[in-house]
Amino acid sequence: MRRTLIILGIVVVSLILAFPLRDAVFAAIIVPAAYVFWLLGLVYRSVHQSLWWSIASILVLFIVLRGLVPQTRRKKRPPPEIENATGQIETLADAMEKADRGVYYKWMIANRIGRIAHQILSQRETGRERALFDPLAGPDWNPNAGVRSYLEAGLQGSFADYPQKNRYISQTISTPMDHDMQEVIEYLEKQVDNK
Repeated sequence: MRRTLIILGIVVVSLILAFPLRDAVFAAIIVPAAYVFWLLGLVYRSVHQSLWWSIASILVLFIVLRGLVPQTRRKKRPPPEIENATGQIETLADAMEKADRGVYYKWMIANRIGRIAHQILSQRETGRERALFDPLAGPDWNPNAGVRSYLEAGLQGSFADYPQKNRYISQTISTPMDHDMQEVIEYLEKQVDNK
């Protein structure tokens, strides 16, 4: 839509400027183009026709011979190596190994676990579709405050919401993602069993 409006605007401006600028366009574009074509016509007529036929014959002969002569095989490049795609479990395991490095990896783990909680609640509900950012609530869903804040921080929050670890200050700042992950996983396992 925007592109169509731009093109329409250019056409309208061109039509408005066409009449007042017709002499300038004629002098700047039409006359030089006509002169170039006139010169090319003079060059074409001044060269004998046998030369033009010779050039055309050589060109056709070159094209035919190139098609008949077998091509020399170029060295085939080895196909690029395809890296193995990392699956969700590998990504999660990698984040768990790096969890002590900072808030980002903790949030990544909490985000994956929060998505699992969202899927559990989505499977329980019938009727309407659950949005990803809907509150984690539903029938028989009553986690304790620590588990609730862990899941919501991972699903609805961002790692940017929490301060990064400062290497000059040894003070560690607590976040909801520091909650015991084992307790969160056990709660989700109970919820899966209760379906």
